[in-house]
Amino acid sequence: MKIALIGYGKMGKEIEQIALDRGHEITLKIDITNPEDLNLENLKKADVAIEFTVPASAITNYKLCFEAGIPVVSGTTGWLEKLPEVHQLCATANGTFFHTTNFSLGVNIFFAVNKKLAELMANRSEYKVEMKEIHHTQKLDAPSGTAITLAEGIIGNIPSKKSWVNHTTDSVDELGIISEREGQVPGTHIINYDSEVDYIEITHCAKSRKGFAFGAVLAAEYSFGKKGILTMNDLLNI
Repeated sequence: MKIALIGYGKMGKEIEQIALDRGHEITLKIDITNPEDLNLENLKKADVAIEFTVPASAITNYKLCFEAGIPVVSGTTGWLEKLPEVHQLCATANGTFFHTTNFSLGVNIFFAVNKKLAELMANRSEYKVEMKEIHHTQKLDAPSGTAITLAEGIIGNIPSKKSWVNHTTDSVDELGIISEREGQVPGTHIINYDSEVDYIEITHCAKSRKGFAFGAVLAAEYSFGKKGILTMNDLLNI
């Protein structure tokens, strides 16, 4: 399979190595030194694009991939308020858009565990639920896209929770998310339920970027030959 890498930073290089190890070919690598190479002619030489850039350019990049007629695997976060718009663009172009807030296989299993725990705690008002996410200092968005997905899993299953806020809160209808940025932490997400008598905590801690990169390559393989909106739930059959 021929892959275009839109974004060739640390994550892009991890993706490249895994893709090559799995027998794929990298036909295009885009970073800040060669933005002019991101064009229809070059994209059409690829079977699929994997996009890890920044929120300001992500949607423009997706549009270009739709126009080129190749599936795009989205790894950029911080633009999720425009997700319905991107889904519509994909549908109009009869394109393929694989989106997730986190490509780690473990994190996507963690999403399912989080939802199940929220279901079990739905009527346990004696517990206060809160979340913390910790990432490296280069991460621009807060809370992380992964934290937002986890928050949606909680809000969708605990009736008293109506929204999330990016700070601790004592409001019954709000879910507090605490964001910390330190060192080179790849990503840690902690959800806790605290009561007067006990404390329940679930944690996912990424050890490196490799898990995210591996998932992105699997997503590219899965997207090849398919149409429409795809997610990790499709890939993992969750």
